[in-house]
Order: sequence, then structure tokens, then C-alpha cells
Amino acid sequence: MYAFVAPGQGSQTPGMLAGWLRDPVHAERLRAWSEAADVDLVHLGGKAPAAEIARTENTQPLLVAAGLLAHEALAAAEPDGPLVAAGHSVGELTAAVYAGALAPAD
Repeated sequence: MYAFVAPGQGSQTPGMLAGWLRDPVHAERLRAWSEAADVDLVHLGGKAPAAEIARTENTQPLLVAAGLLAHEALAAAEPDGPLVAAGHSVGELTAAVYAGALAPAD
């Protein structure tokens, strides 16, 4: 059993999704979410410089995507899911997905 807390703006770093992008399943998921969010998460999470990912319109979907990928990995390892899901700032959207109140594409 675990609690999952999703961070808000300020926790982004260049290349933060690079590890996830090496996996074809995760890369495809990021492409689908990019289309849903109308933002290139593959670019932002892989090669974008700090100044580009610091812009709110880029940071927020990037952080949500990172949180959703982490949640999926943990859910696979712990199928009973978290006991508690919480988020700070935009992390509240990520936590809402954990709780089942939103779908990842939302």
C-alpha cells in the first residue's frame, strides 16, 4: 500500500521523459496524450531546453504526463493501487486521474 503525490510546476527538468521515451509503449502513449493536449510531449520531455519547458502551457501537460506514466508503472507493480492520491497545483489533475475522476486524455 502506498500514497501517490503528484508535483506541481517547478519540478520539471529538461529530458525528464527521456527514459520513458525509450520504451515504445510509453512513447506511443505520450504521442496519444500529445494529440489530446495539443502539445508535443515527446519533444518537451525529451529534447526541449529548460526555457521552453518552463512556460506554463508546456510545463503543466508535461508534469501531468510524467505523473501518469509513473502511476501506470506503480499500478502494474501494486495492482491494489494507492491508498491516497494527492497533488500540488497542476498535480491535482494527475491525482484526479489516479482516483478515477478523470481519464488520462482529459
